[in-house]
Amino acid sequence: MMGNVAANLICPFLGTVAFAVLFNVPRKYYLAGGLTGTAGWLAYIFILNFSSAAIASFVGAFVVVFISRMLTVRMKCPITVFLISGIFPLVPGAGVYYTAYYLVTDQIALAGERGLGALKIAFAIVLGIAFVVSIPREVFQGQYWRNRKTEKMRTGEKQ
Repeated sequence: MMGNVAANLICPFLGTVAFAVLFNVPRKYYLAGGLTGTAGWLAYIFILNFSSAAIASFVGAFVVVFISRMLTVRMKCPITVFLISGIFPLVPGAGVYYTAYYLVTDQIALAGERGLGALKIAFAIVLGIAFVVSIPREVFQGQYWRNRKTEKMRTGEKQ
């Protein structure tokens, strides 16, 4: 049991950092990027216990993009630094591989089943990205929330 927990912490971290190295991300972002990918994977694993792989992928992608947006503002760098490598653990690579394998071996029904599953996961990841990216950038900045609190206090609204 403990080995499984360690694998679910170490593997997504190393995979994310490896992709960051592959995409020439500056070294100072490796730790934050690795933690982003790990957080997305842990969200995916947690939700997978209660739901389908597509919904778990949506939640995992949502977490990765949300953390990426916060880190983008905090570290003053493009979102792609964290997003591209952070989403890597969620990509349905095995599903795509087996789809191609079943097509080549003339097992059309299995190819369709695997391909549809991979397509659902890919679509869920895109939706997770789109939902968070549509949130205005100001929401991820501390000044936005300080101004809101000051405005509420000035007008006498309840917090």
